[in-house]
Amino acid sequence: MSLTDSLGRVHDDLRVSVTDRCNLRCLYCMPEEPVWFPRSEILSYEEVARVVRILAGRGVRKVRVTGGEPLVRRDLPVLAGMLARIPGVEDLSLTTNGVLLGPLARSLARAGFVRVNVSLDTLDRSRFHRLSGRDALARVLAGLDAAAEAGLSPIKINSVLLRGENDDEAVPLAAFARERGFEIRFIEFMPLENGGAWDLARVVSGAWVRRQIESRWPLEPDPDADPRAPARRFLYRDGSGAVGFINSVSEPFCADCGRLRLTADGKLRVCLYDDRETDLKGPLRSGASDSEIAALAQRAVRGKGRGGALEILERRAAPPIARTMHQIGG
Repeated sequence: MSLTDSLGRVHDDLRVSVTDRCNLRCLYCMPEEPVWFPRSEILSYEEVARVVRILAGRGVRKVRVTGGEPLVRRDLPVLAGMLARIPGVEDLSLTTNGVLLGPLARSLARAGFVRVNVSLDTLDRSRFHRLSGRDALARVLAGLDAAAEAGLSPIKINSVLLRGENDDEAVPLAAFARERGFEIRFIEFMPLENGGAWDLARVVSGAWVRRQIESRWPLEPDPDADPRAPARRFLYRDGSGAVGFINSVSEPFCADCGRLRLTADGKLRVCLYDDRETDLKGPLRSGASDSEIAALAQRAVRGKGRGGALEILERRAAPPIARTMHQIGG
């Protein structure tokens, strides 16, 4: 039995947050003074693996480990090994800011991660410090090199451009990725930091970024792109790889969304912009059976709405969301 909602969307993609903590303070993600979950509230690796196993039995095939910053969680390769052995999990990946990736890349690959996404919003050291609150650009670049050497593939770069901050780096970032065989994905600035900084005027649309890149390198739609993927994928006509655009604000993809999110404190979210959550941690710790956990997940999926990003586009304003991105999981 698949996890299917009332609109016929099949949910086979799970984002698993292993921590709300992060070693950066990016403007579009973290509040100025974050409040961390108590450690006792964070799911253990065994609890995470059990939820993934249950959901894999209901059709989940893709699992992405996120945070916060997942690499600040101790012994993450141990979890990777547990998840990689779960029947039905066909694609195990990691999203990281890359700061701690260098020394861990090889062990992460050996443990079972197949591919990795690394956040990188600028190639300028001082600008990186301003945007992230940390002077760590060199460590991120070293992490990317280490991931490539470890055989993690494909390596994707996630870039968020902010109007007036780093929107002049669309072409340099694309060039950086092209030269190294990475795929870059430009993600529109989403209203998830809850600090009041989000403004539609600061959103750099994917269409605008695409025009900047096409002025240098012609693009064509990828005929083999997954129609349910969040990124609109284009190929460079000269054969030098691909670039993706996640236009979640200007062109919401809610109609095809099949993603679920498990927060670090054990809540299941069926929509990034919907505060309704289903508590799985309580039942897990009180002796609920696998079938009972699966029923809770199915009920949550059936209650999913049409999509919160559509409301942002229609209202042209940020929705009221109790959690910030670092608490939800990427």
